[in-house]
Amino acid sequence: MIWTLLAAGLICILALVYNTTRHPKLHRNGQKLKRPTGTLPLLGNAIHFLKPRHVLFDWFVKCQKKFGKETFEITVPSFPPGVVINSAENLEFVLKNEASITKGEFFRERSWDLFGYGIINATGDLWRAQRKAGLKFFSGANLDILVEDVLPEVYDDTRKQLLQAAKEGSIIDLQQVFLDLTTSVVGHMAYDASPLQSLMEISASSPFSKAFDHASGHIGIRFQNPLYWLTELFTGAEFRASLAEVKRFGRQIVANARKRRARAAFESLITNDQTPSEEASAFGSLIDSLIEAFAAPQVVADAALNFLSAGRDTTAQSFTWTFYALMRHPEALRQLRDELDSKFTYSGDPEDLQGNDEDKDGYHISIDRLDMASLQPTFLPLTVATFYEALRLYPPVPFELKQTSEAVTLPDGTFLPDGAIVVWCIYALNRSTETFGSDAHQFRPHRWLDNQARLVPKSTFEFPVFNGGPRACLGKKMAEVMAVWVMAKMWMEWDFDEVVSQHERGKERVSANSLTLPMEGGLPCRVKVRDKKL
Repeated sequence: MIWTLLAAGLICILALVYNTTRHPKLHRNGQKLKRPTGTLPLLGNAIHFLKPRHVLFDWFVKCQKKFGKETFEITVPSFPPGVVINSAENLEFVLKNEASITKGEFFRERSWDLFGYGIINATGDLWRAQRKAGLKFFSGANLDILVEDVLPEVYDDTRKQLLQAAKEGSIIDLQQVFLDLTTSVVGHMAYDASPLQSLMEISASSPFSKAFDHASGHIGIRFQNPLYWLTELFTGAEFRASLAEVKRFGRQIVANARKRRARAAFESLITNDQTPSEEASAFGSLIDSLIEAFAAPQVVADAALNFLSAGRDTTAQSFTWTFYALMRHPEALRQLRDELDSKFTYSGDPEDLQGNDEDKDGYHISIDRLDMASLQPTFLPLTVATFYEALRLYPPVPFELKQTSEAVTLPDGTFLPDGAIVVWCIYALNRSTETFGSDAHQFRPHRWLDNQARLVPKSTFEFPVFNGGPRACLGKKMAEVMAVWVMAKMWMEWDFDEVVSQHERGKERVSANSLTLPMEGGLPCRVKVRDKKL
């Protein structure tokens, strides 16, 4: 509380300076832009930005209801002039014009400590080289390996964990389960680590994960607190320690990969064998592509950590919110299971799973049916629609911004000077009644299906969960495939009951402070083997 009051007081002082030295004014066809209700003379909208992140998102939702698709101005002393865009047309323009509307110094100076030279910060040739490495990794061949080899192997450990909780009647945190699962998958595929090794090193309880989560939350605060550079002098010790652990782990990833590559090269030299050794990955790992693209170890480490964060955190969080939504909407869950039950068959009996820890084949979806073809929207339209609906209400990256590198004019006539901030709150856009109907705040997967039960997706710019334009998410297809695979396996095998304390009853869970959307307090559940035989 004292730091909030101190920040507010100092903002008032900075506001006086800001108002006398501010940038060229924003306007639309010569007219001033509208501002949110409650904008203060000196503080502007600063008070809202000092509030917890989930409260800030709710404020953006209220603004979206008020302004519809109209661009409006926001002001925070010491921040560059800024606008919030709400229309697909404006967002398409922003995302496609990478040359004139970029990440910008406002973003980079706040995120540099954590993301460094990685793709999240990078522009120009550095960005293009990392994207090329990512495109090589997110190939169709690797998706086949993901489905046929990696996911089944990793899920064996998850399955044992769930079975143990079911037998003991203990509470399990599904968010941590999913984070461990995606961590192991990404570690195995992207960094050529065995599932066990990757899980031990970057599980949700590992020093690296704890450090990264703390650093990410702290970076998120920087975008809300204009005086972060001052408050960090007094409260930044843990943040700096977390950054040191994150950077140490990044260097370790690169060092391990270089040792493996050197060992493989030496073995091939000794044996005069030009074919890859068994030490080499069964697929083109991401870390190998990055090492081949960049000579500087720090660039490789930063790039690797950026991809790791994007691959494990956002995917695990999307699974968490999807399962949460289904537990809170039993009719939607019933319909999802009806689709799954109509397409897949068990090869065993649930009693086998309950009675034998070592029986991996006792109760599961026939693996010969669970291939890439069976994970497509044409085969499981409602399952994919359910995932999309959860992403709509709980986008893993809920807030985005860019900065102009030259004066530009948006399609709606809004003039932005050089250095202006362009903000779009995906969390609010996805609740637009103009785009998703009068029930936009409700969880209703069938909104994504036509009257013939076929999936009808929105455009990238109406539903910007996976970004768009040149920076469209490289891992979109992999995330979708993983989501359908996990939903099919887990909802056919298990029942989950959310554990809610007395004072939480009737309340919706909220996100923790972060750059992404982790669920505050995790998702505690009780699990049991699904009581159904087919």
